[in-house]
Amino acid sequence: MAVRIEDLPPWAQAQAQRKMAEQRRPKAPSSPAPPPAWAGGGEKYHNVRTRRTLEGGGTVDFDSKKEARRYDELVAMLQAGQIRELKLQPQFTIQEAFTTPEGRRVRAIRYQADFSYERPTAPDVTGEVHWLKVVEDVKSRATKTRVYEIKKKLLQEKFGIEIREV
Repeated sequence: MAVRIEDLPPWAQAQAQRKMAEQRRPKAPSSPAPPPAWAGGGEKYHNVRTRRTLEGGGTVDFDSKKEARRYDELVAMLQAGQIRELKLQPQFTIQEAFTTPEGRRVRAIRYQADFSYERPTAPDVTGEVHWLKVVEDVKSRATKTRVYEIKKKLLQEKFGIEIREV
């Protein structure tokens, strides 16, 4: 059963005529919507990747400007003798990989920090200075995810290392 436009009320006739005119009009190519920042068009946390040149040649890339600035501070501290054993992106295995009784392989759980180094303690009663391991992660409110918080707790439980958030 076909409906004739003349049988419709005036407001419906106007709406039907507009729709038919839109269908007859050639469509202009529409520009695609910009991708979300985290979909390859930018960074998920709106950070800006930053590159630093190393003294001995070569470069190192950091995930954010804040992380690169912290690296600059740590290098200055290293050169001043305030810290030693500076490492970038150290990895800690929280749980080794294993195979279940059914034969399914379970991957290892690892935590990758931004920096680790050793800092001196104040001299003890005998005058001896001890060096303590420090693990740092440059964090913002957005990057303190639930997974990060869990790994942070597991790292402290397994290795006794407390992550210093900068």
